[in-house]
Amino acid sequence: MEVSDIVESLNGRDSGKLFYVVSIEDEYVLIADGKGRKLEKPKRKKQKHMRLVASGDGRTAEKLRIGEKVQNSEIRRALAAFAAGTGEGGL
Repeated sequence: MEVSDIVESLNGRDSGKLFYVVSIEDEYVLIADGKGRKLEKPKRKKQKHMRLVASGDGRTAEKLRIGEKVQNSEIRRALAAFAAGTGEGGL
């Protein structure tokens, strides 16, 4: 897993939801979806409890990768487009 990848939670109350990887700390990843988990307070979760869905390759993913400022609304829009199978996101 790398920063800007799109992942799915496998365990916990957020199971089945999509997130962007915002940061990586050893065996943990910090994830955000822009709604329940905003960039200001990302969720810290073990990598083994996450499943890599796609490598982010859209504008939002690029901004996360290079450390540019990203809005929560951009993350929500990108994840919604990915989930719908259109537009920005991954693959």
